[in-house]
Amino acid sequence: MSDETSPVSTATAPFAPVLTRHAEAETCADPSSVMTLLADSDGSGGGCTSYRSTFAEGAVGAPAHFHTRASELFFVLGGALRVLVGEEVTVLREGDFLLVPPRTPHAFAAAPGSTADVLFVFTPGMGRFDYLRLLGRVMRGEADPKEIAESAERFDNHYVDSPVWRAALDGPA
Repeated sequence: MSDETSPVSTATAPFAPVLTRHAEAETCADPSSVMTLLADSDGSGGGCTSYRSTFAEGAVGAPAHFHTRASELFFVLGGALRVLVGEEVTVLREGDFLLVPPRTPHAFAAAPGSTADVLFVFTPGMGRFDYLRLLGRVMRGEADPKEIAESAERFDNHYVDSPVWRAALDGPA
């Protein structure tokens, strides 16, 4: 008789444990942020994709977009992150957690006058490391921004217009 609370051996687990040492993690940098790649879907049995982003003061983050196949988790490790969720803009601060379900428009940027250090997790995993690498190249002027639009289906990253987000970015700090 099996005990559902007993640990699963690594021989029967759906994937091997994932350990990413800080000193060995790949980073992607652009002029306003550094993304530290932690776990992609191919190494987590499709369970998650995770990375950490540190945003400089004034960093633009990501414009309004949504994902069709995954939820996106935000956990603020430090600083403050301004976020759009649906039609509402709010500020997440150190220790705050946000889970955005699939098909929900969202956007984010460092909050006015602040830096931000954020852990992102997508579940299920989405194979996003190549997207993050591409984003870094575009932000550094090494790749054409059209490549991002052309990769929308592949990376499940669908950009949308958000007057609410535009007004938040253009409004007073």
